[in-house]
Amino acid sequence: MGSIDDAGHTWIFDALFGTGLARVIQGDLAEKIGALRTMQLGERPGIIAIDVPSGVCSDSGKTLGVSLPAEMVATFHQAKQGHHLGQDGKTGVLTVVDIGLKPRWFNPLKTTRLLGHGEYAFVDWVLCDKERTPKNAPASHKFSHGHALVLTGNPGHTGAARLAARGALRIGVGLLTLGVPGAAQLEAAAQVTAIMLKRAGTEEEVASVLADTRMNAVCLGPGLGVERARGLVEVVLGGVEPRPTVLDADALTAFAGEPEALFRILHEECVLTPHGGEFARLFPDIAEQLNATPTKGPAYSKVDATRAAAKRAGCVVLFKGPDTVIAAPDGRCSINSAQYERAAPWLATAGSGDVLAGFITGLLARGFSAMQAAETGAWLHVECARAFGPGLIAEDLPEALPGVFRDLGV
Repeated sequence: MGSIDDAGHTWIFDALFGTGLARVIQGDLAEKIGALRTMQLGERPGIIAIDVPSGVCSDSGKTLGVSLPAEMVATFHQAKQGHHLGQDGKTGVLTVVDIGLKPRWFNPLKTTRLLGHGEYAFVDWVLCDKERTPKNAPASHKFSHGHALVLTGNPGHTGAARLAARGALRIGVGLLTLGVPGAAQLEAAAQVTAIMLKRAGTEEEVASVLADTRMNAVCLGPGLGVERARGLVEVVLGGVEPRPTVLDADALTAFAGEPEALFRILHEECVLTPHGGEFARLFPDIAEQLNATPTKGPAYSKVDATRAAAKRAGCVVLFKGPDTVIAAPDGRCSINSAQYERAAPWLATAGSGDVLAGFITGLLARGFSAMQAAETGAWLHVECARAFGPGLIAEDLPEALPGVFRDLGV
């Protein structure tokens, strides 16, 4: 169906397939869709898709053979899972049309939480549940807000950990200590003020620092160095009283050849924060299934993959991307979508993931569960990027957080 608007622009309404597409588009129809895809943007008619762009799997966001790009997608009652997964058809506008069905949850933040296998709904993790909002009680003091430890790399490689530490500090952790190799202490000391330093370069030194049980959350991996990371992970997770721990970057890569060794020592209050490459190194078979070209629908989705990874690891997995998926071992799952009107492509900058690790660590230290910390940290991470806008560098993210909190009324 076609239409011409008041400005003389031609629009095509794409209602070829709905949400239940289960086969790959082939033959003449695939050729016609392919021809539209190859047209220059200024020459191609605008496309408004009904429910989902034709050829896109509504469960996974993947293309089944070929898909028709859309400037706008209009769906009904609530967004579908595939609207917030993958990259196909995500450059336009998503409009949810109310058809009179009662929503299950008030959802001003539009973050998606999956309730069970195949079932999902919207939920607000910051505004609707004040207990999960990182705020300070009137009579509180720094010791009631947790004490986080962030381990740094060797000289010349402390920046990533300092970014994580700054993120944890800004999110409201009461005390923050950097565990620094002796040779890097001067370098780190020249860059921080409110953050304390402890010598923690060797495994023995890290174990000694962790003897202080007031340190109730740990972050390691950013800039740590793969050579040191494996031994330090085993020290942190193998203690008498394991703490809530965020493992990122080198702490994940260090186990690429033997991920089972990592899974054996993880516990439920750990959070793994892999990007696509790190995910594939830890979960190669799951990544292979996720990256395979689908031959039918519903296709294996990033939700399926993250749930499987969390179950195998026995802890929360935050699989990063503009369609960040967070899953717990019991099957709980959330999508933190930074797409459509919430897009923040400038987050693709060096160090932004380190700040995210720090946000989550700070929330863990403040008493959030692993799942809550990962969900809230990921949402705030995107909001900080959106508040700052283009030109963002990683150092700007923690500094944008106070403004985001003010806007939330925290």
